[in-house]
Order: sequence, then structure tokens, then C-alpha cells
Amino acid sequence: MTDAELAQSTGGGRWLRLQSGVYVDRAAYLGLRSADQHRMLILAAMRRTRDGSAVVSHLSASVLHGLPQYRFADRPVEVTVAAQVGATSRPGLRRHLDLIDREDVTSVDGIPCTTLDRTVFDVARTMPLETSVACADAALRRESMVARRFDAVAQEAWRERLRERAARRPGVRGIRRARWVIEFADGRAELPGESVSRLQLFRLGFRDFHLQVPVPGPRGADYFVDIGLPEIRTFWEFDGEVKYRDPSMRGGRSLEQVLIDEKRREDWIRGLTQWRVCRGNFSDVATPEALAERLGAFGVLTGAKRASR
Repeated sequence: MTDAELAQSTGGGRWLRLQSGVYVDRAAYLGLRSADQHRMLILAAMRRTRDGSAVVSHLSASVLHGLPQYRFADRPVEVTVAAQVGATSRPGLRRHLDLIDREDVTSVDGIPCTTLDRTVFDVARTMPLETSVACADAALRRESMVARRFDAVAQEAWRERLRERAARRPGVRGIRRARWVIEFADGRAELPGESVSRLQLFRLGFRDFHLQVPVPGPRGADYFVDIGLPEIRTFWEFDGEVKYRDPSMRGGRSLEQVLIDEKRREDWIRGLTQWRVCRGNFSDVATPEALAERLGAFGVLTGAKRASR
């Protein structure tokens, strides 16, 4: 296409400009999830970065690494350049000036980016705890979980690596928060909703969390419950809508059958353990107050003093 044709089509037409000289099909782009749109923005931004010193970092690197995102919204592509190089940001691109060791750089699909450990560390320093914990949990899960088997030794090895990384950067921005995230992360959390649930429960004063609790099922296979709170004999289940709405998640079952199976599962767990089962979704864990209200609706006494962070 000529420049004139592109100029005519960008005002709401077929083509959408991501960066100067980089265009995508508008309808195809707008049909993507936010994180996948961001991946396209990364590709566009790196095509425009000519000096070769920038590596994709922070939350953008977490997208490249395939980590699940919590409430991901439109945001600039983040890259890190060596502090001695110097650079300025531009629309759609945020440059961080920081030390970056050679061993902290890898490549994903041919795109230079920070390693998974460095990415988790940077996200933990710079993003809200909800995003940071979800990111750290997902990264840690890759090392500490094989199928349903949890490897506590592998989890502690990961934690020790990140502790050492934090110790090498004592005065860096957000280091205190990063250290907290490193200690709080748990690879047993399966989804961002579970990670955020645990964070809000912590803020409400809970400290004893049993994650992915096995409950013997009626046919020999275990049921797994997201979070157990032994001090109040209560299970918390994050009830994401995708397992109901997405046909690929239903295993060939109808929506009605999925709902019936979930009810039977919950009745069995409650009857066998004599614990409460509370369910909630993203709106219920958006804030500690929202979760306290949800738990109160189930008759659960949160009791403990809220921890502010």
C-alpha cells in the first residue's frame, strides 16, 4: 500500500497504526485479548528500536513469558536500557534506565527480554501487589508444581534465588515490596483470581493458608479446593466464569451439567469435611472490603485485625 492509502485508511478504517510505519488489521487486533494486543505492541515497538540496547522488561516481559495477567489494561510497552546508555520514552514506549546483567537477558520468539526471575523481580518492585503476587505465583508454579504434585524444595530454591537477587539491590526502588512478594508467593495457586484472593485474605488478617486442599471424592479421585482457612474451618473457592462460559473448558458437558456437577462437588466437600464453602469472583476480591462483605454474607467471621499494605 502507498503512504496515501495508509493515511486514508487509518481514520477508523481497516488499518490501525501501532507505531510509525507499523500497521495491523484493525478488526483482527481489536478482537484480541488485552495481553495479546500488548504482544503486538511489543513487536511493533521493537521494530522501531534500532540501537539494539533495549530489552523488553517489567510487565511487558511477563506477557512475552506467557504469565497470566490480572486486570491487564492498555499500557505502554516497557523496556530496560543500560543506565549508561540513556534514552527517553516516547508515546507507547516506556524506557527504564537500570543495570542489566548479561545473564538477566534471554529471548522469547526472537525478542530480547529479561529472564523470568528478573521479570518477576521488576514487576514486584513496580506494580501493585495484586499484579505482583499473581505474576510471582504463576512463575513459581512452573518450578514447584508437576501436575498436582507440589515440590516444596523447588519452591524454597526459587525463593532463595530471588532473595539473593534482592540482596544485591538493597537501595533500588520498590525493594521492600519485592522482598515481601518473594516471601508471600506460592506456586500452588493456579490462577490470578486465587492469588488475589489470598492477598486480600492476608489483608483481612488471615495468615494460615492451605492451598489446593485435596478432599477425597466419592469415586476415588480427589477434589481440590483453592484455599483452606483452618482457623475458621472454611474453604474459599475462586469461581471464575471461564469454566462456565468457555466450551473448551467444559469437557464436552453442557452448561447445565457443569452447574449440576459443581453443586454435587460442593455438597460432597461440605458434607465430608463439615467446613463452610464460600465462593466468589473477581468483583468479590477487588478490595479487602469487598471480600469482607462477601465472607460476611456467608456468615464467616473474619475476626482478625486487617493488615494494611
